Amino acid sequence: MSASLLRRGLELLEAPGRGEAPSGVQRGQDGTRPAAAARRRKRAPGPGRNKATVKGRVVKSAIEEYHKKKTVNHLRENLQYMLKGRIVANKAVTEQVLVQNRGRKSKDQPPKKVAKKKPEGTVFTEEDFRKFEREYFGRP
Repeated sequence: MSASLLRRGLELLEAPGRGEAPSGVQRGQDGTRPAAAARRRKRAPGPGRNKATVKGRVVKSAIEEYHKKKTVNHLRENLQYMLKGRIVANKAVTEQVLVQNRGRKSKDQPPKKVAKKKPEGTVFTEEDFRKFEREYFGRP
């Protein structure tokens, strides 16, 4: 630690009613070195306006900025709009739109529709099966 930091810490810890440090230990307020004086001159702004600000700039409220940039939820309005109209689009038009928006990759293609096979009816009737059973197995 530097001596100046140590001195400041001791000054903070010192009781308010106690005496000051001896004058030999403390330096003058203006400082004896030229570097300290230059630092003080650089730090202290003179009278006049702050050059870091822009002319005519208005300080904005952070709360107003937050409310301005906060996203608005339009879900309820959109649902009411969608549910209000009961117009159903033409099936051919919707299919055409879906085909246009479909990609060329295989993952974008819809699964092929497999035609369901109808169970084939038998040519033989129950009577024919009984008759065959009697002839083949010899049952009456």
